[in-house]
This record gives sequence, C-alpha cells and structure tokens, in this order.
Amino acid sequence: MAGDITFGEFIAKLRGRKGWYQRDLAAEVDRTEDWVSGVERDVIPVRKVEMLSLLARVLGTTLEELLAHPQPAAVVSSSPRRKVSSARLTASPAEEDDEVRRRELLAAAAAAVFGPVVGTQSAQASPAPLAPLEDLVLYGTVAIPGQREPSVETVRASIVTARQEFRAACYDALAEALPGWIAAAQSVGSPEEAARSVAALYNVAVRLCIKVGEDGLVAVTSDRALTAARAGGDGLITAEAQRMVSSAWRRQGHLSRATDIVVRAAHDLQRDDTVPEAARLAAQGDLYATAAYTAAKMGDRSYAHVLINEAADTARAAGRTSGQLDGIQGVALHHLSVHYELGDSGQAIELARTINPAALPTAERQARFFIDVARAFDQWGKPEQTFRALLAAEQAAPQEIHRGAVRGLAAGLLRHDRSLPGVREFAVRAGAQLS
Repeated sequence: MAGDITFGEFIAKLRGRKGWYQRDLAAEVDRTEDWVSGVERDVIPVRKVEMLSLLARVLGTTLEELLAHPQPAAVVSSSPRRKVSSARLTASPAEEDDEVRRRELLAAAAAAVFGPVVGTQSAQASPAPLAPLEDLVLYGTVAIPGQREPSVETVRASIVTARQEFRAACYDALAEALPGWIAAAQSVGSPEEAARSVAALYNVAVRLCIKVGEDGLVAVTSDRALTAARAGGDGLITAEAQRMVSSAWRRQGHLSRATDIVVRAAHDLQRDDTVPEAARLAAQGDLYATAAYTAAKMGDRSYAHVLINEAADTARAAGRTSGQLDGIQGVALHHLSVHYELGDSGQAIELARTINPAALPTAERQARFFIDVARAFDQWGKPEQTFRALLAAEQAAPQEIHRGAVRGLAAGLLRHDRSLPGVREFAVRAGAQLS
C-alpha cells in the first residue's frame, strides 16, 4: 500500500532506482543536496504544486502516486524572526527539529493553561489577503499560476495542497494561491471532473473566508461550492458543500435553517450507496457535529445533545471501519463548542482536560482547541487562564489569532493589562481595537 512508506522514503526509493546520489536529484530539481536530504528524512515538506510535478517527472512517477504517500506537517516556527511565507513553505535543514519542538511546546502550553502565566508569544502574522479571491468570485479575473498549461494531475495536486495548507493554518499562502487554482480547475477535465475539482477548492475557500471573518465571501463561495458539487455528482463533496452552506446561513443568523441543512445532508448521504462506508460515516459525523453546534447557538439544549451524541456514535463507527481517529477528535472539539454555546463553561473545561492538543493532527485543530478553551475560561470569568489559552493558540498557529473571536477576547482582556503582563502586546498582534 502507498501509505506503508512516507513521502520521503518514496523519494529516496525512486532516486535509488535511478542510481542517483542526493546531489544528482538536487541538480535535477535545482535545489541543494541538504534540501534533498531533508525531504527524504521527512523533515522538509514539499507543498508547491510546481515542485511536486517536477519531482514526479524527473523520478519517473505520477503526481497521483507521489501524493499517495504522507508528508510531515508544515513547520510553523515560534521564533519572532521567522514567519510562514506565501513564497516559501519548506523548511531549511537547520529547522529539522522544529516540528518535534513545536509539539513539545504545545504540550507544555496545555499544562500551562492551568498554571501561572510565565510569558508571552511574539510571533507575527498578518491576516490573509482575500482581494484575489474577491476578484475571482465577483469579476472572474485571476491569473492561472505556473508557466505550463494546467493538467488533471496538477489540479489534483492543488486540491491536496490547499487542504494541507488549511490544516497547517498557512492562511496567507492559501489565500494567495487558491484563486489561481480554482481558475485552473475550471479549465481541466470533463465538465463533471472540472465541477468536482472546483467544488473541492471552493469548499476550502469557504473555510478560509470563515477564518478571516469575511461573511459576504462565505455566502458567495459556499454557493459556488454547492452549485459545482451538484454538477460534479460526488456525494462526499456535495455533503461538504452543504456543510459550508450551513455555515453561511448560521453566520447570517438563520440558525434553524442552518441546522436543517446539515441534518438533511446527513440523511441524504446515508442513502448514497456510491460512497464507501468509512468515508460516509466520517462525513455524517462532521455533519451532525456541525448541526449540534448550530443547535447549541439556538439555545436548543436537548437537540444539541442528541445531535452531538449522534455525531460521536457515527464518528466511532467510522473509526472502527477505517482505524482513523480524526473524526472522533473533530467531534470532541465540536462538543467543546457545544458546551460553551450552552453556557456550560465548567463542563467545557472538564472536557478540555481530557484532550491532548499535541495529539491533534493539524495546527488548525490545535489552535481551534485552545481558542475554544479561552472562550470557555472567559465565559467562566477567569482572565488569566483565558490569556494563557490564547497564547497557546498563538503557539500552535500564529495566523489563527487574527480571528474575530480572538480579537474580541483580547480586547476584553485589556482591562486586566496591569495584572496580565504582555496582554497589550498580544492584543496588538491580534489586531484588536485598543482604547
């Protein structure tokens, strides 16, 4: 199976078949020997579609085969002198231990949430620029990236990369590249293939707009996602698009309609025998969890608990079928949000104590966990713990602190700035309004 070896091991295997040294492969792709060494040891991820295509070509394989092998998570440095760049998503050899160190810091940050304030973060990250995405959805004007004509393989690779960058919370890089990827997807393959690719990328675009707080674009991109998904005829992509449409309705205050959309989507998916069982169950778990969160925002306590329990049962069934824990972890994070929305901050914190954030698979989920913990502590009237949780979120994913929820929490904490050293500096980094 492809997943039996990692991306780096697969690269090394293909290089060995050609009888090349690392320096030979480095010359073929115009990189250093140290870079090739880092890739083969799985400490340097390769995210750019152009580089993935080049590696596939020179090593005599396909993009599809290359992308079937798992890569390390993107490196996110906690140093104030480094930041994630939209032009560079790979690490240098000197950064090879950053991912291990980052997870160790996350574990320490989780422990510190319940201990004394010991310091602040100084990571810098600017909000993701969405002007190119606006130009695409409003005017249809965007440049297709790269020098060559897009192909089915490069479009598939762009979908994988878009999802990876979202999970790694590399929102600035994603915002820059996503419009071009969507434009390329529109021109490749049969009408059904193009529609499925466009829908998959628009689903990522909706989630990006939610992170940035652009509600107008959330509505437009979710509509584009669902329209394309229905034309493409893929049950899973359609279900995800319906979940994005539900988020758009929720953000406009139509909570009952938003809940109904995802519950109906879960029921429709149940009847879709074209979708493999494990994937169907995982998607249904996500849909029920989203419905539970929205029902909690309505204040419908009993329905929220019914839905989150249904989500948990479905996610466990998916886990038994696939052996994966992602769905179970995702439902746990939604359950945390459900407790918060129902005003049960104490229960939210008790649940949070059972979750190991360093074990969460993506930077986005890790930061979301700490932000929800911060919201629960704020609701409970505990400013010190709120601040520590926000610092931990920044440690996990610096770009997450520009979310509206974080700015609101930071602004509220400013009245405690004398007793919380560093809170004013944090509020500045988050973009909160200072009085």
